[in-house]
Amino acid sequence: MQYNNLGKTGLQISKLSFGSWITFGNQISNSTADKLMGIAYDHGVNFFDNAEIYANGKAEEVMGDILASKKWDRSSYIISSKVFFGDGGKKPNQSGLSRKHITEACHSALKRFKAEYLDLFFCHRPDKSTPIEETVRTMNTLIEQGKILYWGTSEWSAQEIMEAHMVARENRLIGPVVEQPQYNMFYRRKVEVEFNQIYKTVGLGTTIWSPLASGLLTNKYLDKFPEDTRLGREELDWLKERALTEDNLAKVRKLNKVAEDMNTTLAQLAIAWCAKNERVSTVILGASKEEQLLENLQALNLLPDLTDEVLERIETILDNKPNHPAF
Repeated sequence: MQYNNLGKTGLQISKLSFGSWITFGNQISNSTADKLMGIAYDHGVNFFDNAEIYANGKAEEVMGDILASKKWDRSSYIISSKVFFGDGGKKPNQSGLSRKHITEACHSALKRFKAEYLDLFFCHRPDKSTPIEETVRTMNTLIEQGKILYWGTSEWSAQEIMEAHMVARENRLIGPVVEQPQYNMFYRRKVEVEFNQIYKTVGLGTTIWSPLASGLLTNKYLDKFPEDTRLGREELDWLKERALTEDNLAKVRKLNKVAEDMNTTLAQLAIAWCAKNERVSTVILGASKEEQLLENLQALNLLPDLTDEVLERIETILDNKPNHPAF
């Protein structure tokens, strides 16, 4: 395993990490989740990603039980939670980024994890109804209380992230150090263009999700639509319609040929392509089967083979490289 510093922080994070979205407490058994986390940890993964909304808190409970049973040294791994959507409650103050909900969500996550602190705590989405200063101050308070070590954002714009840093700087508070955006061969602009300046100004780290475009960048969809896949889940119909276009599928087939020529799999190629980007601190992997995770954990072995020629071949197939503004 290779490790990166998370942005400008001193926190070392594994280049590949493991997340619980969709799977933990929902799609797979607790025993399978236990095995998957063990495999990831044994292969050098030290970051395990979670959120209050995943299975309405159940994903964090499952992960907390596993971590308690493993008895790994707490200093050897990083855990995260995310706050915004809540854990199922629909009443006022049970979601959003108010001081009340952030504080209560942190306490709930700590209880579910059976942990004394969270390494990373993300604002899962921006909250237009809460003043940014309230959110920044609350995160700063949680850091001072030792309940979280670092805080970040997920699916925020560059402007929103910089606004948080301006508030932090003006009030001598700690700003966000990491963003968790979607990033893959089909979804590139935010990581490659929008954040380009703030990597330099505030040293933003990134923990990217969906490197396989929810399974599109695998061999699952080369022929007919298979059963029992992530894009087959009813709640992801919106994602299925957006991802499984004829144009995308045609590109996937060509990318699969590139993988075959490199004697690897399309999934490994897609993950390695993400990890190749120096702006990506860690690539979050998701898996429901042991063989799937074992395959994806080998992706870093492909990095030396991603030569300029191979990358250019991929760019030609994708034909979606985002334009940088001319200034």
